[in-house]
Amino acid sequence: MQPFASYVLRKYYEATGWNEDNLYSNLTRSSNAILDFQVPRGLHFHISKAPNDVFNTTYSLNALPNLNGSLGYIFTSCELRLEPSATVALQEVVQRFKVYDQPRKPESKPEIWLAGERADTRDYLMYGRLYVPTGRLDALYTTRLGSTWQIVAAAISERQTGIQKTRNRTIDHSNILFNLQNDRGKWCSEYTWSAIDGLWGARILYNFGKTMSNDTARREASRQRRVDEGEAMEGGLKGRISAGAEVYFSAREKSGGVSTALRFTTIPDPTSLHETGNFSQPPTTITAVVNPILGHISAAYATRVSPELAVCSRFDFNAYSYESEWTMGAEWLVKRPMVDYDAGGSKTSGGEPQGMLKARISTNYDVSMFWQGRLRQMLVGLGVVSDLANRARPIRALGLEIAYFS
Repeated sequence: MQPFASYVLRKYYEATGWNEDNLYSNLTRSSNAILDFQVPRGLHFHISKAPNDVFNTTYSLNALPNLNGSLGYIFTSCELRLEPSATVALQEVVQRFKVYDQPRKPESKPEIWLAGERADTRDYLMYGRLYVPTGRLDALYTTRLGSTWQIVAAAISERQTGIQKTRNRTIDHSNILFNLQNDRGKWCSEYTWSAIDGLWGARILYNFGKTMSNDTARREASRQRRVDEGEAMEGGLKGRISAGAEVYFSAREKSGGVSTALRFTTIPDPTSLHETGNFSQPPTTITAVVNPILGHISAAYATRVSPELAVCSRFDFNAYSYESEWTMGAEWLVKRPMVDYDAGGSKTSGGEPQGMLKARISTNYDVSMFWQGRLRQMLVGLGVVSDLANRARPIRALGLEIAYFS
């Protein structure tokens, strides 16, 4: 289940018009949503409250296997309309497969003048979380430096106990990281610096083909598809290709790395077709990532075969050790049974989503299942992780997660 802080951050990006998908670090997010879902370990409770539209509080308690908790606060410069857990759409709070909108250049914030002086301020988000009893403190700050520039600063401060100080005298658990992003629509670049290991990194993602303006994107999202409208490629998929690369170097470790990736994704249909589930073509995403220094190659294929079912397959291979892994997964959106009749008198089925079931299996005998849904006014997640190769202990983890926010 998506943490409440991640849900608020995503709504903040939507309110400020920032496109998360146009980042190299999120190139494989469609396949990761199906294959790399996190199953809770033990028993977890989350309670969040939004006293107003700019301030949010969140509390977490982990009862099993260890007793610990945390409390966090989130403040934004812009008002966010957050739905409570009783009425929020299930697709908004779960990580799921999705074909994202076409890249476009972010819009600049309208200027507000008062008595001859600018009264508007740039948007920002501040987040802090304190963990008990370890005393670890996490902080995040993000702000827009312009219409196409954004900076994200994250910090971790962890207090060492007496035993840790004696055994690990040279280990520093505190770190600060800066990430500068420049989104031009056609291409997007990222620049990263980490203090703990002196890491410097740069990423770039380039989108081939034409990019859409914000006005064109809004018209495409709301328009109805014509009956006589055909595809440019009969029998094929109509989409776009994105290519990117990253390079990084650690001054402390005296080592570096490089990777390159390629992604093909279909062009999303208008919103009117998403509501009915009548897609003009199967929403599909194909990715390939290569790390030549480590010899790692990864290829993934994800598609939605029906309005309720999405499947994904990924193959990982190491050219140096010849180790490989094949992972398959699926997510199924469970809807409330409902029968309705359209204008022509034909019977149609469908209803409000009430749960999502995810499952994955790999050649390493790893089998995981995770169910997420709504129980009365709460969001519930129940998952299990098993290892079929271990006959003595086939169940490695079992977890239950309950979240409530208003």
